[in-house]
Amino acid sequence: MKIGELAQATATSVEAIRFYEREGLIPEPRRTVANYRSYEDAHVQRLAFIRRCRSLDMALDEIRALLSFKDAPSADCGDVNALLDAHIQHVAERVVELRALEQELVELRARCKSAAAGADCAILKELGQMDGTAASTTAPRSGLAHVGAAHSGRQRSAK
Repeated sequence: MKIGELAQATATSVEAIRFYEREGLIPEPRRTVANYRSYEDAHVQRLAFIRRCRSLDMALDEIRALLSFKDAPSADCGDVNALLDAHIQHVAERVVELRALEQELVELRARCKSAAAGADCAILKELGQMDGTAASTTAPRSGLAHVGAAHSGRQRSAK
């Protein structure tokens, strides 16, 4: 199948497929005489595996490690368990961070009881404070770019 057919079969964008190829997560397909990529069922299965891992918020390095375990079916799966345990711990830490973020946002929202002119908006004033005297009791979250940030503060790919 061509890349567009693979994209449609796996609900993955063509750009994401090419990204996964560049990252070495899926093998480069053979090329036709006309130099088109020609994908096989093995590519569909591997891409489905990758997408499932991404749906579990796994980082590319984790997926790469899992794929190496998958490619060595006779190897012991203890390392797979360890990788998943580490990911579970990361998710638990993110839940704590997200709860703190939620509380910070609730406290920020509580500063505005009614609509006012932008110049008088308590939320905008609070967000503009840089000296650390903000009423929020939550310290800024270091290393996290946004809720979608991945492990150890790294930005995750949009793929």
